[in-house]
Amino acid sequence: MDTRRANRLTAAAFITVALGMVGLSFAAIPLYRMFCAATGYGGTPKIGVAPAPGGNGYTIRVRFNADTNPGLPWTFAPDQLEVVVPVGEDHLAAYTAHNKARTAVTGVAVYNVTPEKAAKYFHKTACFCFNQQTLEGGQTMDFPLSFWVDPAISTDPNTKDVKVITLSYTFFRSLEDADKAGALTTAGPHAGSPANTN
Repeated sequence: MDTRRANRLTAAAFITVALGMVGLSFAAIPLYRMFCAATGYGGTPKIGVAPAPGGNGYTIRVRFNADTNPGLPWTFAPDQLEVVVPVGEDHLAAYTAHNKARTAVTGVAVYNVTPEKAAKYFHKTACFCFNQQTLEGGQTMDFPLSFWVDPAISTDPNTKDVKVITLSYTFFRSLEDADKAGALTTAGPHAGSPANTN
């Protein structure tokens, strides 16, 4: 094999590897998010349509927290601060958001569960997270969620001491909305940026 052909093959291999690495870097965030949702890793509750299995007489307190990034001109709060729920049974809760701006603004919510070790037992069957939510100027909207806590939380030696679970949501201005508004330099972190993913 002549030297020029070997150099071309080497250059093609390096280019292929570089393009592959760039592609993986763009895919890393959504893949990591799916991994967290499937495993409960990093305080991420599981999301899916698995039915609640029924209770075992054990109850647990669930607290609800809400935060809004300063770059999003909304108020955002839970409709209930906490509930005591039998494990293994479906429950409904809700948050309310209000757009203080005069124009439509789009936000995206991210979430986590604390303590982190309880996340794999917290199942959300319906939720508003990771979907873009647009509120017109002055509009108020309710955001319901459905969840259940796996009864296994009470028998796992690592979690049977857990008496309280906190579900936290943070709303960020969407990257696309901030870009359209020309606010990328002043909006702070946005949903979709690497610093705000689980």
